Amino acid sequence: MAKTTAVDATPISAPAPLEKPAHRIIEEYLSDLKNVRASGAGVPETSYYPALSNLFNAVGKTLKPNVRCVINIQNRGAGLPDGGLFTADQFQRQADGTPRPGQLPARGAIEAKGTKPDIAALALSTQVMGYLAAYGIVIATNLRAFAIVTRGPTGAPEPMEAFSLAESEEDFWQHKAAHPRGTAQLQAEPFIEFLKRACLHNAPLTSPKDVAWFLASYARDALFRVERKKELPALQSVRAALEAALGMKFTAEKGEHFFRSTLVQTLFYGVFSAWVRWHKENPSPAARFDWRTAEWSLHVPFIRTLYEEVAKPSRLGPLGLVEVLNWTAGVLNRVDRAEFFRSFEDEHAVQYFYEPFLEAYDPDLRKALGVWYTPREIVQYQVARVDHVLREELNLPDGLADPNVIVLDSCCGTGAYLVEVLHRIAQTLREKGGDALVAADLKQAAMHRVFGFEIMPAPFVVAHLQLSSLLQNQGAPLSSRKSERVGVYLTNALTGWEPPKGPKQQLMAWAELQEERDAAEHVKRDKKILVVLGNPPYNAFAGVSPEEEHGLVDPYKANLNTPTAAGGWGIKKFNLDDLYVRFFRIAERRIAEMSGKGVVSFISNASYLSDPSFVVMRERFLAEFDKLWFDNLNGDSRETGKLTPDGKPDPSVFSTEYNREGIRVGTAICVMVRREKRDAKPTVLYREFWGVDKRKDLVASIGSRHHAFRKVTPVKESRASFRPEDVAAHYTLWPKMIDLCEVAPSNGLMEKRGGALIDIDRDALEARMKDYFNADLSWEEYKARQTALAERAAGFVPAGAREKAMAAERYDAQRLRRYALRPFETRWCYYTPVNPIWNRARPSLWRQCFERNGFIITRPAGVAAPEGAPFS
Repeated sequence: MAKTTAVDATPISAPAPLEKPAHRIIEEYLSDLKNVRASGAGVPETSYYPALSNLFNAVGKTLKPNVRCVINIQNRGAGLPDGGLFTADQFQRQADGTPRPGQLPARGAIEAKGTKPDIAALALSTQVMGYLAAYGIVIATNLRAFAIVTRGPTGAPEPMEAFSLAESEEDFWQHKAAHPRGTAQLQAEPFIEFLKRACLHNAPLTSPKDVAWFLASYARDALFRVERKKELPALQSVRAALEAALGMKFTAEKGEHFFRSTLVQTLFYGVFSAWVRWHKENPSPAARFDWRTAEWSLHVPFIRTLYEEVAKPSRLGPLGLVEVLNWTAGVLNRVDRAEFFRSFEDEHAVQYFYEPFLEAYDPDLRKALGVWYTPREIVQYQVARVDHVLREELNLPDGLADPNVIVLDSCCGTGAYLVEVLHRIAQTLREKGGDALVAADLKQAAMHRVFGFEIMPAPFVVAHLQLSSLLQNQGAPLSSRKSERVGVYLTNALTGWEPPKGPKQQLMAWAELQEERDAAEHVKRDKKILVVLGNPPYNAFAGVSPEEEHGLVDPYKANLNTPTAAGGWGIKKFNLDDLYVRFFRIAERRIAEMSGKGVVSFISNASYLSDPSFVVMRERFLAEFDKLWFDNLNGDSRETGKLTPDGKPDPSVFSTEYNREGIRVGTAICVMVRREKRDAKPTVLYREFWGVDKRKDLVASIGSRHHAFRKVTPVKESRASFRPEDVAAHYTLWPKMIDLCEVAPSNGLMEKRGGALIDIDRDALEARMKDYFNADLSWEEYKARQTALAERAAGFVPAGAREKAMAAERYDAQRLRRYALRPFETRWCYYTPVNPIWNRARPSLWRQCFERNGFIITRPAGVAAPEGAPFS
């Protein structure tokens, strides 16, 4: 009978979450092995098969399609391996215990031995080689280690991907299997990742999302290795070089994780980008990709240097990343490239690859960093509006294609806005009939007047990939000369705009990063930027900016908390340090104070449109710009509950296929233009978009008379709000609530102690506060009886706070008071002025708590629709 190699044509999709935590799966596997051995009744191989089968099935059921392990499969003329990995569609019915007749295991055969043989010797044994010829892939295991054995194009075995729980039989039984819980806690995550890859290794790879998952899986393995190496001098040198280049510090545990996670991301995006470029020159299916010899630079010497550091055994070699990068190259060599690149538009790599990768690799970091893919409709709209404003308001008939228009995306991420700007330039040039010169002109624009700044190395690499691919597709590829690179720079966009006032900065350890910073500072200080656009980040990352950034947004705070009687605004509580506010200040300063004319267009948090804290910021915009358009895209979870005025869903515009949740805050797009010849009075125009189709509506509004803007006249009474107000003319003459107050309003008690000081149950509150002030109870005794006020919080050290409180006062029953937490929601609270027991104790409020005094409770602004009782 002729032997037939198993071929799997079933497409895959990203694995589902495990039904059990990873550590529980590994703990059960090790416990099962331990129990079999302890019984004394088992035999070296077959007695352990059930544990092995359970392990593979626990992982296989998370995959799509499911993968099932069958032990002792039938001999189909291809030998008798110990088991096989089958996909669900190979069974007659899902509940069947055996595959349909004639089926070979689509995901490979399993060869299992006892714990004595060496895994490398087992993987290359005659028996495994025989199975390899028939099945194409064999998972070899000695129960303590696993290896994926495959054939290369010549039929010879490929370099093995392997995972080891223990290096020796003795270590396995005496330490690892003897303590299954501890072993599982340490090794579960990378082991489960390995098993998923083993079950998917023989699956066809055609989809960008599937390739992204594989690369993310290897990246997680790499991150696990990097985070285990706490002290490695070479790692510290890379860190120091990046800190110097970016003007930031990777502080504390969060900052350390950010640095290491970013380093690994950058490596894997470099591999992927090099593979994409390599494919352009090596389209033959027989060609084999080698990450060591591929073109790394993407015309950015810093990336080449980083890879050289990784590849040096004396430098980052001890991290073990070379092995993982070899495996990564292996999976890229398994991709059906013809099918993959049919669906992969490399100019829009983010949509197909970056978000799925980051979601699978480090979803918590993705969320913490505010890394959101800007939907294409938003990018198209902003670029089209900027192009229109340049033509209509600044008398530049060619808009963005005018050779004197210099564009900056100060937070370019993966380059979506820069790609769209270049497409708009190419479109204009072709419309003018300059087809022959379009490619050359576009290349000059990408190199010399369309710039992007990015602080995170991973998206920085993707931006270079997208722009260099665009130029290649347009017929103007970048040459290998060092001077030819697109204008995307790794830099901190919030610093470096002015020369340092102190001594000249020392040269960096990495000359390539020094060149990167110098080139970015040339753009910041010497280029006459006419357009600033983009999507500023919403969250700060773990970094400390240098002194140069301090005070950046101080102009937006001027006179905010000065009393109204003294000409200020009397706003005591405000937060103007969000990242997007800093980027607004950079854009305003760049256009108004440095270039003297130009356009700013950002999509950002919409709070600046009307929130009282931003009144000075709005005043500056009115003073520095001549015409201002605002598209309020709503989608705010707090203000509107993500509902339209008629109660229909109103999601965030950032809610996409890859990020269903979107973001919680409402968003708005601004376009602000400053003319060289200023208008006597600024013009403010406003409109709103609602509902699930607002991205489409936004794009459709370009050049349409529908969705017309509404003119707004900002006035002092509304704190220069950019939103229109439908009120009677005399309404603004009424006194404000704050004008009726003899004593300044208070925000009320602020606890932030987990409900320790406020309770519906008076007796429960009384009991725990008596214990808290009981000097006869030690701190340990108190914690054994109560959990209140025992958790650390910002500025609150529990034991020290209690010691301070007991030194200052004793329990006082008169301090137990009724407290109106909200209108019609009255509870009990215990008041103490000792800081920091309450987060904000409000002594001025306590002074008003005397008999027969009354209070009125209201809020400074509406927070939801319907907002309920506005005051009580």
